[in-house]
Amino acid sequence: MAKTPAQRAAKHGDHATPPSAAVVNASTQRTPAKAQGNANLILIAGAVASLFLFWYFHLLTLNQMTDLSGGLAMPDSMVFGFGGGHIEALRSAMNADAMGQLQFVHKTAGTLFPLVFGLTAMTLIAINVAKKWLRRLLWVFPILFAGAQLWANVAIDNTLSAKTLDAGSVTVASWLVVSSWFLLVVSLAGLGVALYAGRRKKAGPVTEGPAPA
Repeated sequence: MAKTPAQRAAKHGDHATPPSAAVVNASTQRTPAKAQGNANLILIAGAVASLFLFWYFHLLTLNQMTDLSGGLAMPDSMVFGFGGGHIEALRSAMNADAMGQLQFVHKTAGTLFPLVFGLTAMTLIAINVAKKWLRRLLWVFPILFAGAQLWANVAIDNTLSAKTLDAGSVTVASWLVVSSWFLLVVSLAGLGVALYAGRRKKAGPVTEGPAPA
């Protein structure tokens, strides 16, 4: 027959454990240090992926595309924009296969890079910036960068593949490319601000010791 709690207490004293008491496994508890470590792993993976995609998209693939355009730079690489003359020269130099390759690059690396960078940047800002207004302000730039980059991909493809070249479309595509580069630089600066804020938050307030007698 099972003993009552009173009988167990009388027999075992303070060492008696109620049957309803749950055994807590301390090893499964999520400490702040573990949570911070997991967040750091996510940030490292995102940063590595962003750097790789930037290198693959801008430094490798778009440079290789110049072999299919008679040495003319791709619009994405022109930080200060481009005009109708450059687009017209590209349209004349690139055949249908070259256009298709550029569109494929835009749909793969050209899409993944801004999305991965934007998500990584927003995560880093969320972890390091405690002030809500500053966090939301810094979030704006990577979000705008991702939007501008994705829109620029579509605008460039539409401009190059259009039956007749439209000056307005060229202007929009050029403006989007310049904006995406500008927003990328501002986003990186914002990440620097976030890291500085994170270091100050970890340091905490400085407490002074007792004054010497």
